[in-house]
Amino acid sequence: MKMKIITWNVRGANDSSKRKIIKNYIRNQRVDLMCIQETKIQEMSEGIVRSLGSGRFLDWRALNAEGAAGGILICWDKRVLEILDWEEGQFSLSCRFKAIENGATWVFTGVYGPFTKVEREGMWEELGAIRGLWDDPWCLGGDFNITLFQYERSSQRRTSSAMRRFAEFVDDLELVDLSLQGGEFTWSGGLNNQAWARLDRFLVSPSWLDQFSGVTQGRLSRPTSDHFPIVLEGGGIRRGPTPFRFENMWLKVEGFNDIVRTWWQGIEVRGSASYRLAVKMKEIKKKLKVWNKEVFGRLETNKASALHQVDFWDRVESERVLSMEEAELKKEAKDSFKKWVLIKVNGEWLVEEQEVREGVVNSFQQLLTEDMENEIHSALMEMNGDKAPGPDGFTVAFWQDAWDFAKEEIMEIKVGRRILETFRPISLVGGLYKLLAKVLANRLKKVIGKVVSIAQNAFVKGRQILDASLIANEVIDSWQKRKEKGLICKLDIEKAYDSINWKFLMKVLQKMGFGPKWMGWMWSCVSSAKFSILVNGVPAGFFPSTRGLRQGDPLSPYLFVMGMEVLDVLIRRAVEGVIFQAASGLRINLAKSEIIPVGDVEDILELAAELGGRVGSLPSHYLGLPLGVPNRATSMWDGVEERIRRRLALWKRQDFLWGGGNLEGKVHLVKWDAVCTEKHKGGLGLRRIATLNRALLGKWIWRFACEKNNFWNQVITTKYGQEDYGWRPKKVSGAAGVGVWKEIMKESDWCWENLAFIVGKGSKIKFWKDRWCTDIPLSQCFNQLFVLAVHRDATIEEMWDQDSGQGDWKLVFVRDFNDWEMDMVGELLHTLRGYRPSLEDDSVVWRQGRNGIFKIKEAYRQLDKPNVTVFPARRIWVDRVPTKVCFFAWEATWGKVLTLDRLQLRGVHLPNCCFLCGCEEENVNHILLHCIVTRALWDIIFGLIDVKWVLPETVKETLISWRGSFVGKKRKKIWKSIPLCIFWTVWREMNRYLSEQKLSKRMLRMQKLTEDDDCESMSGEDEKRTDSGDDCIGDERVKRKLDDLIKFPFEIGDLQVIRLGKIVKDSDRFQVEGFICPEGYTAMRKFTSITGGPSSFEDSP
Repeated sequence: MKMKIITWNVRGANDSSKRKIIKNYIRNQRVDLMCIQETKIQEMSEGIVRSLGSGRFLDWRALNAEGAAGGILICWDKRVLEILDWEEGQFSLSCRFKAIENGATWVFTGVYGPFTKVEREGMWEELGAIRGLWDDPWCLGGDFNITLFQYERSSQRRTSSAMRRFAEFVDDLELVDLSLQGGEFTWSGGLNNQAWARLDRFLVSPSWLDQFSGVTQGRLSRPTSDHFPIVLEGGGIRRGPTPFRFENMWLKVEGFNDIVRTWWQGIEVRGSASYRLAVKMKEIKKKLKVWNKEVFGRLETNKASALHQVDFWDRVESERVLSMEEAELKKEAKDSFKKWVLIKVNGEWLVEEQEVREGVVNSFQQLLTEDMENEIHSALMEMNGDKAPGPDGFTVAFWQDAWDFAKEEIMEIKVGRRILETFRPISLVGGLYKLLAKVLANRLKKVIGKVVSIAQNAFVKGRQILDASLIANEVIDSWQKRKEKGLICKLDIEKAYDSINWKFLMKVLQKMGFGPKWMGWMWSCVSSAKFSILVNGVPAGFFPSTRGLRQGDPLSPYLFVMGMEVLDVLIRRAVEGVIFQAASGLRINLAKSEIIPVGDVEDILELAAELGGRVGSLPSHYLGLPLGVPNRATSMWDGVEERIRRRLALWKRQDFLWGGGNLEGKVHLVKWDAVCTEKHKGGLGLRRIATLNRALLGKWIWRFACEKNNFWNQVITTKYGQEDYGWRPKKVSGAAGVGVWKEIMKESDWCWENLAFIVGKGSKIKFWKDRWCTDIPLSQCFNQLFVLAVHRDATIEEMWDQDSGQGDWKLVFVRDFNDWEMDMVGELLHTLRGYRPSLEDDSVVWRQGRNGIFKIKEAYRQLDKPNVTVFPARRIWVDRVPTKVCFFAWEATWGKVLTLDRLQLRGVHLPNCCFLCGCEEENVNHILLHCIVTRALWDIIFGLIDVKWVLPETVKETLISWRGSFVGKKRKKIWKSIPLCIFWTVWREMNRYLSEQKLSKRMLRMQKLTEDDDCESMSGEDEKRTDSGDDCIGDERVKRKLDDLIKFPFEIGDLQVIRLGKIVKDSDRFQVEGFICPEGYTAMRKFTSITGGPSSFEDSP
C-alpha cells in the first residue's frame, strides 16, 4: 500500500489568492492526506476547504483558530482513507483512519506547537494522552515550533532544556524521527532571512513503519509562506528484475555445502583459471536461483506477507497450542529471524603479525613472494562474510564456505598477470577481488609505517586517528596559556577517494622504492575498477573508471595514505600554488575548509581571502571531536549527548529495566550495580560509563609507555617533559585549559600499578624501584636490603657485571651483613636467578591482560570489582532458549519478580493468595517451584525423563543444582531448558489470570489432575479396595488419569508434548508412548514412560 502525506504551515489561509496557490500545489503533488497548520480561520467551512483542495472525493476535519492565531486542517482522499474517529485538542487534531485498500487502521495527528515553555509542556501531555487513546500505528506531523537537535538551528550553540524535553517525549512514546531529505531546515526568518531552523517534521511509531515499506521524509519547494512543505512517502514498489544476490542464510540450510560442491565439481569446462571460475560462477547463479524458488519461494513476497501477519500470530500463540505443522513454521520463522540478527562470521579471526623487525629491503622481498594457500585462506577468513556483495552477487561468506572445492581455481589466479587483465569485470568488483586485494593489503600494512611520515595517523598500525585531535587541542592549549598567536588551517580534500590520479599514485610508489612487480600488481587492482548504476534496483550496464580508488577496497586506505604523503612533504609549496592539486588530481574543498585564529591574529580576513577559505572560530570540531573547548565545560558534551540520544531513539526497549520514562511509571526491579555486573557473576553485562571512561583514559598511559616514537608522544614529551627514562610523562600542574592530557594523567596511578617491565638491555629499568621480576618492586620485597643499598636508583644494566665470567649481579651495600641478614640476601639472589640483560630493548607489559597487551575489557574489570557471589549464570543463559525467557529466569533468580508479597512490600494493598492453588501465600519460590499445580508440571517432566528430584527451597538453589551429567548428551540440551520453560509457562499463566481472570486449558487440566489426587487420597474406600487386592479399580483409575493426560497436547514453555495415544498395561505397570518436540529441533524425540519403571528416548524420523 502506498501513502503520500504532506504537512505545511501556510501562515494563514484566509486570503483567496493564497488559497489558490495552495490548491494548485496540492493538486500537482497528488497527495493522499494533507495537513495544514496556522490556517488563522476561526470557523472552517466546506467552501473554504473546497477552495483549498480539489475533487469531489475530499473529506476533512479542522481545529479552529483562536482569534487570528493557530488552526489546523486535515483533508484526505475518501477513495484511499475512511475516517473512523477523531479527537480535537488544544494543540493538535487527531484522526483514526482505515485504509480502503487493505483495511489497515492507523492514526494521524496534526500538530501546531506553542511558543512558551508552559504551553509546550501542555502539548506534550496532550500528545501523550492521544497515544494512550488508540493502540494503532501512529504518525504525527506539523510545526512543533521547537528543534530536536542542536544542528537543526543555524544559530544554536547549546542543547537547551526545551530540546531535551522534546527528545524525552520522542523517547517515552517510542517514536522514530526520520532523516530529512532535500534540505536541512524547514523554516527561515529573522533579519534578511538569516535565521534557519527545522521546526516542521514527521514522527512515526515503529508499527507505522512496518505498515508502510520504504518510508522517506523530504522537504519540498515552497511557493509561499516562510515554512517549507514536508512530504512523507511510503509503500513504494520497485520495478524491474532484480540482480542476483547470494543470501548468507542459504549457508545455514542443512546439506547446502554438499549441494554446491556437487554442482561445482559437475561443471566441465576447459581454459584458464579465470575463465573456468567465471563460467562456474555463472552456472552456479542459475542453479541457485532455481533452488531458491523451490526451497524458499519468493523471499521478498514471503517476508512482506509474514510481517503483515505478525500481530495475528501473536494473538493465536496466546490462545491455543500450536499444531505440529504450525510448530514447524514457527521454527522456520525463528531461523529466518536469526539470519538477520544472529549471523556469525565464518572462520577464525586471526591476530595480526608483529611488525617485522628486518630492514625495509627484507620487507619488500617478502612483499614480492607468490601467494601461498595459507596466506590466502587466512585473508579470506579475516573478511566479514556479511558485507553486501558486488555486482557478481556472491558474498564473501560464499567463498568462505566453498573454499574446500573452489580453492583450485582461486589459487591459480595471480594478481598482475595477463590472466587478471582478461578476468571478467563482474567478478573483479565482487567478493573474489576483495580476497586478492586483502592478501596484498595484509602485506602492505606491515611496511606502510616505514614509508609514510609520523604525522600521518590513519590506517597505520600502532597509530590512531584520534591522536590528531589530542595533538591539536594540546597545541591550542599551549598557545592560549602563553598568550601566543596562532593559526589553524583545516583543509578538506574534495571527493578524496574519487579524484586521485592513478599515474600520480604509481609515481609515488616508485619514489618510495616499490619495484616494478609490486607496482604492476597495484596498477592491475586500481585500473580494473568498473561501475554499474542501479535504477529501481536493476543494473544498467558497466562503464570503466579512469581515476579514483574504490570504497570498500582493502587496498584503498593504504594507497590513499601514501598519496597524501606528498601533501605532507609539499605543504608549504602547496599553499603557495596548486602543485599538489595538479599532480595528484586532488583539490582542496574551499567550501568546507577554514582557517581558525588563536589569539588576536592580524589581517585574518586577508589571509582567508588569499587561501580561498573562510574564517572560523573556537570552539570548533575536528575529526568529529571538540576542538578548543575547555574540558570542564558542560557544553563540550552536547554533541555526544545528541548522538547517543539519536541512536537510542530507534531502540524500542531503551527503558526495559528501569521504567518507561516520564509518561510511564515502572518499578525498578534490580539494582543498577547488579545490572552492571558481568553476566557470569549475576548481572547483564552493561558497563558503567564513568568506569569505562577511566579504562579508556588509562589506555593513553599505556600507549605513552609503548609508543615512544609516535608523533603524539613527542608532542606530550616536549610540552610536559618525561621521567623514569621516558616511560611516563611528568605530572601536570597549572590551570585547566583546552588540553585533555591533565585529565588523562589523573588515571596514571592505577595504570602504573598494573604495568610491569620485560628486561631487555636493562638500561631503562630501575633495579630496585620498578616491577620486573616480582609483582611488586624489589625495594618493597626486600626493604631492609634496599635501605642498605649504595645505588638505589641504579638500572638493571648498571647492576649487572658482564665481565665476571658469564655475568653476575653487582650488589653493593653500605656495610657488611649480619648473620641474620644473610637469609634475605640468599632469597634476593634466588629471586634474581634466571634474569639477565639481553640485546633487546626494554619493554612494558600489562599484567592483567592476555599476552601482556592492554585491553579495555581487562582494564574495566580491574576497575570494576563487584561482590563475588555464586550465581547460576550458565543455567540461565542457555542456547536456543528465547531471550525473554532467560531474562525472566534471571529476575526470578534474584528474587525480583513482582509477586504479591513484593507488591505488599512496595505499599500495594492486595490479599496475598496463590492464584493457582489458593492455599498459600504467593512468592516467587512458591509459584515457580512448590505450588501443587506447578509441582504437577515438574512431576510430569521428571516422569518422562525418569528422574526423581526433590526441588530446593529457592529458584537460585534449584538452578545451581540443576546439572545434566546423568541424562546423557542426547537429552542434555532439553534438560538445560526445562526449568526456564516451566518458570516462563507459570509466569505467563499468572499474567493471563490477572488480565483475563481465567487460566488456559492446559493449566485447568493440571489443576483438575491435582484436585483428583486430593480427592482420591481422601477416599478410604479406594485405599481399602487396593489393599484388599482388587486391582481392577486401581488399574482403571491410573489408566484413566494417564489417558486424560495424553489425550490433550500440552506445552511446557517451549517444550511441546504431542499425543501419540497409546497406553498398554505390561504386568503391573502401565506404558505410555508419545512424542516430545523441543522448539528448534528438526527431529522429535519419542518417549516411552512406564509407571514404576525407567523411561527411554529414541530419535523419530
